[in-house]
Amino acid sequence: MKRSNKETTRKKMTRKEFLGTGITAATAFTIIPSYVLGGNGRTAPSDKLNIAAIGVGSQGWSELNNDAFQNENIVALCDVNETNLKRASEKFTKAKTYVDWRIALEQKDIDAVYIASNDQSHAFISVWAMNRGKHVFCQKPLAITVEEARMVGNTYLANKGKIATQMGTQMHAHPNVRRVVELIRGGAIGVPQEAWTWCSREPHEEIKFGQYFSDMDPGPNTLNWDLWVGPSAYHPFNPSYIDGDCLQWNWFWDFGAGQIGDMGSHMMDITFWALDLDFPKTCEAVGSELKNDTCPFWLQATWEHPANSWRPAVKIHWSDGGKKPEGIPETDRFKAVVIKGDKGYLVADYGYRKIWYNNGETAEDDSTISTGMFPDTEGPITHYQEWIDASKNGGNTLSNFDYAGKLIEHNLLALVAYRVKQKINWDAANLKATNCTEADKYVGKSSLPGPTYRQGWTLNG
Repeated sequence: MKRSNKETTRKKMTRKEFLGTGITAATAFTIIPSYVLGGNGRTAPSDKLNIAAIGVGSQGWSELNNDAFQNENIVALCDVNETNLKRASEKFTKAKTYVDWRIALEQKDIDAVYIASNDQSHAFISVWAMNRGKHVFCQKPLAITVEEARMVGNTYLANKGKIATQMGTQMHAHPNVRRVVELIRGGAIGVPQEAWTWCSREPHEEIKFGQYFSDMDPGPNTLNWDLWVGPSAYHPFNPSYIDGDCLQWNWFWDFGAGQIGDMGSHMMDITFWALDLDFPKTCEAVGSELKNDTCPFWLQATWEHPANSWRPAVKIHWSDGGKKPEGIPETDRFKAVVIKGDKGYLVADYGYRKIWYNNGETAEDDSTISTGMFPDTEGPITHYQEWIDASKNGGNTLSNFDYAGKLIEHNLLALVAYRVKQKINWDAANLKATNCTEADKYVGKSSLPGPTYRQGWTLNG
């Protein structure tokens, strides 16, 4: 039974509460029998999950058609593009349809929310859905600012044990990626020291002008452009924003976070997971000429992470836009992760890995290292099924919003350092760079010098 608006609208966190939740809360998912939670958005294991799909265009449509969703009830469809909505409604004929996700979330029979909208609305929809007791699967990235990433993570932790969450880094369930984590944790290359991650994707030429596209309002009558823009500062319609899906609009500050937000979510996930990273101590970054409107066309960043219980302090590096590291194996690859230990290097991509030992020998695996760290996986479909099963039965999801929120916050700190043009010392407990007051402007949109969230849009709604 759905609670009243008074009950489901969560009191806005104070800054102390907001910061404290993510630093002190434990990360394990508490398994609670479904009968205890019945009536509060939980379903018995034998029941189908009632899912609202928000964003049913290319990515959303593709994933709604995979096997993991076929045994569940799609009860609501939401998209700002009527063409997308019509196609989806022809398959899911019993689903109610919406253009505005804020209205969709008020549908009473929704148990869970799948989000494949554009990036600037990810944090908003995720937080709103969690505040209403819904299980949430959100495509990467969870957020486009550090503050948003922390809000998503903290909202999950405030509801931990009641909801299941998962970020759409589907390769988290790839058998090879999980084996890479086992190899690093098991000591295949000895004691970890440093890691490099890169993706060579570059923006299209029209993005390199560094300005929002010219006004071509009103746009097609099948597209609600105002809702597409959503919480961000308003920019008039231009077809160039959407012609290339996320490869166009996510280069702009108000709509995305460039390649560190896009491919960084996938590739840095391997590094972050394998090395068991948390909040960094420092971050510095350099990139292409700083533009008021667009994210960097190339970026190189370095984070310093403190030691944990099983490894010493490590340095983490990122490169994109055609830039690559030097002096390490296999830099000819378009994208890769290279982790250095005192016994050699491990090179990895989604479906590839190779160990380069210091003595010149190579290997694809180390049979002395256990393979039992993770449950069996069939690849990306397991990523969705893991979330669906946890939503129904309780249990763990490996890319839950505590883990994923920290990953995205970590990545987005590189954009803060890039914009202030200096190395920042990061105080995670207070969400603040201790040596650079200018960095405060870029941690969250609420303090940006330019346009922020539009009137009427609230992140913690």
